[in-house]
Amino acid sequence: MFRVEDWRQRVRELEKGSRALYWAARDPRVPWYAKALVALVAAYAVSPIDLIPDFIPVLGYVDDLLLLPLGIALAIRLIPAEVWQDCLARAAAQQAARGPGRWVGAAFVVSTWLVVLGVIIYTVLW
Repeated sequence: MFRVEDWRQRVRELEKGSRALYWAARDPRVPWYAKALVALVAAYAVSPIDLIPDFIPVLGYVDDLLLLPLGIALAIRLIPAEVWQDCLARAAAQQAARGPGRWVGAAFVVSTWLVVLGVIIYTVLW
């Protein structure tokens, strides 16, 4: 059965894991190859270039659904266990202490896009 609280918990765990990977990539105790893999996975996640183009039905997203989780899992395995636990704890503390800064950042991004949209509309219509 679909429960909103289950999804919220999963999103919180995903956010915590993402922050932990961020902290692990900056930790000097993590080997360079683990840092490189974290950087490659992050670059592939935001890159518009895929192994299989997304416009191909079904197959377009298979590479994202397979490569990203496998890359993340491999990166976590390459990070020493005690470092990973420290990074998870740091991410959890950061997640618990988050405040209004998150909304301020979102408001800044939205307002920037609204200004850009307004300039485009003004330029096209006038």
